[in-house]
Amino acid sequence: MSEDKPATAEQADARPLEARLEALLPGKLLKSPHPSTGPAYEVRAAELLEVARTLREGEGLKFEMCMDVAGVDYLEYGRAEWKTEHATVSGFSRGVARARIPGDAAGTTLPGRRFAVVYQLLSISLNQRLRLKVFCPDDAQPVIDSVTGIWASADWFEREAFDLFGILFRGHADLRRLLTDYGFIGHPFRKDFPLIGNVEVRYDPERRRVVYQPVSIEPRVLVPKVIRHDNRYDPQLTSTPSSELKQP
Repeated sequence: MSEDKPATAEQADARPLEARLEALLPGKLLKSPHPSTGPAYEVRAAELLEVARTLREGEGLKFEMCMDVAGVDYLEYGRAEWKTEHATVSGFSRGVARARIPGDAAGTTLPGRRFAVVYQLLSISLNQRLRLKVFCPDDAQPVIDSVTGIWASADWFEREAFDLFGILFRGHADLRRLLTDYGFIGHPFRKDFPLIGNVEVRYDPERRRVVYQPVSIEPRVLVPKVIRHDNRYDPQLTSTPSSELKQP
């Protein structure tokens, strides 16, 4: 009868993940609301590399894999264009083109809290997940350290965040655009980027090639369609034989 192998130090640590994080990273992580996928924490940009290295190598943590890196733009976060739960007595009055209201605190962002980068980490050996968020200190030129030296899988993820959000990753070996076309101007996932874009492409029969030109779509705000009750699908009508229906 074979004997069981002794448990490793990580497997023998029965403390919750939150306690292990506090023991190895005291005061460096700020707990944030998290979904059901696992705990989520925020880290200061200056301490990102130190925290990331500890998360990968620390006993009881062992987050060997970076599953995803995503950029976030919190510009006007919390301001909704529509009342989506129900229509008010005034109808969909906000479905119009509107200017920013001076002094309106709703939807404004604090300095250094506009752009964020979110890391989805996985420990294969310990079967645990962690979400890590870091805010870029400078809103005008968002820059944070690259974690490619810790997780090589973050390479193209960081390029994608740079391409779509304009977030620069200090120390990245090949920070080029990944998804947009050559010569593309701007970063399309930023909240202040126009939804219709800046240029459009078409085939020019005279030049016999595809050419760029200023976008021809007129900007407008779509008004949602109000769906009213349809009497054709009223259960009282569909379940009643036609002979019993009252004729007008």
